[in-house]
Amino acid sequence: MKLIKVRIQNYRSVEDSEEFEIGDLTCLVGKNEAGKTALLSAMRGLKPSQPFEFDETIDYPRRFKTRFDERHPDGTAEVIRTWWRLEDRDKVAIEKNFGAGILKSDTFLAHFGFRYEDDCRIWEIEVDSAKVLENLLTKHALNATERNVLHGVSDGPAADKALSGLAEPTPKQVALLQDIKKSRESSFVKGVIDVLSARQPKFFFTSHFERMSGMVSIQKLQQDMQDKKVSVGDNIFLAFLEYAGTSLAELQDADRREALKATCEAASNEITEEIFQFWSQNNALEVVIEIDNAKPKDPAPFDTGMVADIRIKNTNHKATLPLSERSAGFVWFFSFLAQFKQLKKTPGNSNAIILLDEPGLTLHGKAQGDLLRYIVERLLPDHQVIFTTHSPFMVPMNRLADVRIVEDVIIEKPGKRPEVKGTKVRSDVLEVDDDTLFPLQGALGYEVTQSLFIGVNTWLVEGPSDILYLQVLSQALTKRRREGLDAKWTLCPSGGIDKIAPFVRLFGGNRINIAVLSDIANGDKTKIENLKKAEILKAGHFYTCADFTDQSEADVEDFFEAGLFVEMLNGAYKPPAANTVTTANLMAANQTQRIVKKAEALFKLMPASVAEFNHFDASRWLLENPSLLDADTLAINATLDRFEAVFKAFNALLA
Repeated sequence: MKLIKVRIQNYRSVEDSEEFEIGDLTCLVGKNEAGKTALLSAMRGLKPSQPFEFDETIDYPRRFKTRFDERHPDGTAEVIRTWWRLEDRDKVAIEKNFGAGILKSDTFLAHFGFRYEDDCRIWEIEVDSAKVLENLLTKHALNATERNVLHGVSDGPAADKALSGLAEPTPKQVALLQDIKKSRESSFVKGVIDVLSARQPKFFFTSHFERMSGMVSIQKLQQDMQDKKVSVGDNIFLAFLEYAGTSLAELQDADRREALKATCEAASNEITEEIFQFWSQNNALEVVIEIDNAKPKDPAPFDTGMVADIRIKNTNHKATLPLSERSAGFVWFFSFLAQFKQLKKTPGNSNAIILLDEPGLTLHGKAQGDLLRYIVERLLPDHQVIFTTHSPFMVPMNRLADVRIVEDVIIEKPGKRPEVKGTKVRSDVLEVDDDTLFPLQGALGYEVTQSLFIGVNTWLVEGPSDILYLQVLSQALTKRRREGLDAKWTLCPSGGIDKIAPFVRLFGGNRINIAVLSDIANGDKTKIENLKKAEILKAGHFYTCADFTDQSEADVEDFFEAGLFVEMLNGAYKPPAANTVTTANLMAANQTQRIVKKAEALFKLMPASVAEFNHFDASRWLLENPSLLDADTLAINATLDRFEAVFKAFNALLA
C-alpha cells in the first residue's frame, strides 16, 4: 500500500497543516523553525519503526494547553491523519481471507493522536460485510436449510450470535463459525483492518544529528541498555553490530575477538563501498574497527572493560582519526547506511516509509547532490521517502511536482496582534514568501551554474519557461515509452540570442558540448546567420524553433497545437466566461505567425482583473497540470510528435 495524503494537527507548531499529497518522493522545503521536523515527527507517531510515543505535555501546542477540553469536546486530539491506496498484493491478501469484491474502495484512512483509547489507531475503511458473509457461505457450501438460520443477517457479530445459539450445528455451520471468529470480535471490518495493519508500512525516522558514536564502552552500554538510557549514537552502533551479525556480548569474548573484529570491518567495508558509489568528495577513506581492552589513563568510561573504537583512515595521508573528528557529512552518511541496512534486515520493515530530517545538512553542496541521487536510485525502488531541507542542493529540480513548501504562517495586522496560523504545507512552490522561496531560487541558480562549470552537455534555450515545457513534454513522452530528453543534457536558460555567443566563448573551452534551441523572429535572422558564420558552435548544434515547425518565425510555444495552447491559457489565467480564449479569437488577435505574440495581443484586450500574458504562466500551469497531456487526441499527439522530433535531434548531438 502507498501513503498518498497526510494532514497534521495539534502538534507543536502545527495547528493544522491542511491536507497535502505524498508521492514516492516528497521534499518538504522551508526555512528554519518553519515546522518541518514537527511534521515528520507527527507522521512517525502513526506507526514508528523505532521506540517513539507522543508526549502531550511536550507536543501539544503550548498556547492551547489550558483549552484542551474546550477545543476537543470528545476528549481526543487528532495529530496525524493519513490516506492510503491499496496495491494489488494488498487486495490479494484481503481476498485470500474474505473473498472477492468485499472492498468498496481501494483507499482508506488511518489516524491517531492524543488520548486515543488504549493507544489505538483509528481506521476508516469501507467493507461490504454482507458480501464477506456471502463469500463465506459459498466457501463452506451451506445448503438452503443451513443458511436459513442466517436469514436477514448481514454482518459477522450477528452471524456469530446466530450460529453460536444453535443446539446442534452441522459440520458446515461449525466451520463457518470458526471462519467468522477468525476476525477480531467476529467483525469483518476489524478482520480486514488486522490483515492490512500487518502490511501497513512503518515509519523510519532519522535526522542529521543522528551519528554513530566514535568510541563505545561496552560495559557502560550494557548498563545503559538495562536502564533503557541508550544514546542515539550508541543505538546506531548497536544497529551496526546487528547488521554485522554480532552483539555486545560476543564482543567481550576474548577468544573470538579477532574474528568479530574482522566481521565488523567486513560490514563497515561493505557500507563504505556503497557510499563511494555516490560519494564524489574523497574516495580515500576507510572505516576501521578496533576492539580492545580499555586503557587505564583514558577518560571514564573508556578506562575500564572493553572499548570499541571506530576510526576513519585516510589512505592518502596514511593517518587515522576518531570517527567524531572526521567529516561530519561522511560520518552521517555512514551512520544512516548502518541504520538503513539493519532496517532492511529486520522483519516487517522491507517497505518502511523513510523520513529524513535535513539529511546531509553538513555535506558539501555537491555531496548533497550525491545523497539526493542515492535517495532516488537506492531508496525509492522499495520505499517512499519524505525528507525536509532548506538547502538548494537537496531540491529535486527534475521533480518539482514532488516539492511541498512548509511555512509558519503569521498574518500581520496593522495596530493589532498578529494572527498565528501555525505551520502550513503548500503544494504551490511559487506562492510563498521570499525567504521560503530561497532554496528553490538557489536550486535553479545551481542548475544554471552546473551547466556552466559541471555539465558536460549543455542545452541552451531562451528562458525558464522553455525549460519547463521541455521537461514536462519529456515526461509525457517517456510515460508513453517514446523518446524524451536524455538525462545527459543539462538545460540552461541563455536569456536570448544576444547572450549565446558570449556564453559559448566564455565556457566553450571547458570541454562542454553546447547545443542551442533558439526562438526566431524576423529581426533575429541576421544575428543567427552571423552566429553560424562565427563557427563558435559545432556544425549542426544550432537549431531554431522554426526548424521544427512550418513557420519562418517560431517560439517553443509554437510546438503546441493551437487548441492545446488555448486550454493552457484558460487554465493559467482563468479569464471571465465572456472573455474565454478560443482558438478562433487567439488566431485572429494578430497577423504574426508566433502564437505568443497572438496571445500578447489578445490579453491586452482582457479586463483589468486578468493578469497580463507572459511566457512563464502557461508553462508553470502545465508543470502543475501534466495530466492534460495524458489524453489521446489529435492535438496532443501532434504536439508530442513535434517535441519528440526536437528531442531526437538534440539527443543525437550528445558527446
